Amino acid sequence: MTIDSAFVLPGNRADGGWVEEVLLAGQADDVCFRLPAVIDRGMLRRLVSERQSELADAGLRAGGSAVLRLPPSIAFVAHLLAVWRTGAQAILLDHRLTDHEVRRAIERLVPQVVVEPSGPTAGGLRTFHDIQTTVASYSGRPAATSHAVVQLSSGSTGPSKVIGRTAEDLIAEVQRYTQIPGVALKGERIILLPSMVHVLGLVGGLMYGLHAGVELVPPERMTGDSILQAIAAQDTPATVLGVPFHIGLLASIKEPPRLPQFRRMTTGGELVQAAVAEAFAERYDAVLGNMYGMTEVGVIGTDLFGQHRPAILPAPGIEVREVDGELWVSRPESPYIGLSDPARWADGWLRTKDAGEVDPVTRLVSIKGRLDSQVSVGGLKVDLTEVEAALGELTGVTAAVVVFDKWITAYLQLADGRPVARIEAELAERLASYKRPRSVRVLDQLPRTTTGKLVRDLAALRAAALPSSAGT
Repeated sequence: MTIDSAFVLPGNRADGGWVEEVLLAGQADDVCFRLPAVIDRGMLRRLVSERQSELADAGLRAGGSAVLRLPPSIAFVAHLLAVWRTGAQAILLDHRLTDHEVRRAIERLVPQVVVEPSGPTAGGLRTFHDIQTTVASYSGRPAATSHAVVQLSSGSTGPSKVIGRTAEDLIAEVQRYTQIPGVALKGERIILLPSMVHVLGLVGGLMYGLHAGVELVPPERMTGDSILQAIAAQDTPATVLGVPFHIGLLASIKEPPRLPQFRRMTTGGELVQAAVAEAFAERYDAVLGNMYGMTEVGVIGTDLFGQHRPAILPAPGIEVREVDGELWVSRPESPYIGLSDPARWADGWLRTKDAGEVDPVTRLVSIKGRLDSQVSVGGLKVDLTEVEAALGELTGVTAAVVVFDKWITAYLQLADGRPVARIEAELAERLASYKRPRSVRVLDQLPRTTTGKLVRDLAALRAAALPSSAGT
């Protein structure tokens, strides 16, 4: 089923009928997931009904709120759809948060029901888990807003923001996906790598896949070899959905097998380093597509055929404009819940805090990095994203974050034991002296958010560098 452009949400939030119509409609034997065990639509409907009864026994009703703190799993999917079908609000917390972080979030959001694993979750590199859950009543309150889902921003540049989206808004984003050339179609597969707690995995993976009849295939483990095994498991066309970190996993495989069913790798989150993109192109025939979005909006624009890299074209129904070098995106209402910067949204426009340009003729959008990445050094302007990009092009630099901490500071993750002095010498050939980092710190692993984005928060970077910082 494809959502009609005039689709109207059935009833209101108290009526969860939209879940059945938009996400669960279709033949009972249609495959929804391959884990590798098959979960078809009929089985998924039964699981959702069972979870809905459990939630009702715990006191969840239409207009209520439930926290889901679950790892990627069928249990997560079934509980999420059950909350929505109840007409309640789902608050999504990443299962990797600490108990302290979870307690703070629950105290802040005050749900009525909390759903968690009933025992320890297996660690390692598993992408999908087989878990049992505990559904507990909590002395909370009904949902204070009409949002169907509440998420926390990734926190790559500071504290997380609380973001809400209505059922109408989520459905509209699913519709945008159906109108984007190059997305996976019915009968094809999405190799699902991003977490479904965050917007790319939630809407671009789970919701779009269920609606469009695309099989969702999480690899067994988060390794390059396991991703390739998932692609090779069936002959049907496969799109790998992930973030630049996942491209790096595939690009690190020196001699991958030929996989004619591997049609496309679509990434969101942040720009792909040129060296990583080149390594991917050398090893695979698949198209490397790009997607730009935010938790607050969902998908904003795409370049799924790699024709405009690094620029993107706005998704259907989305307007993007440039105001004083900043990208603004059309948004009918503020997505923020609770305290927030009132200047972030006004009169139907959301300030992205991303620097960029919009071509007035082609409408192509070029993202230049975070607006706050521009600093002054001795009266001269330096764009830290330019420094990052130059570092990322150097041999042996697998990841780089450049920040301004009294002076320009680079945090690097290196391969093959390359000496910092050699990196600095090569950088001197590419950048003027005032643009070059005054301090370089090498870490075994740069910190990342739960969505795979590199962390740029100063306090987090300093803490990560304390035990094993090296360099100048």
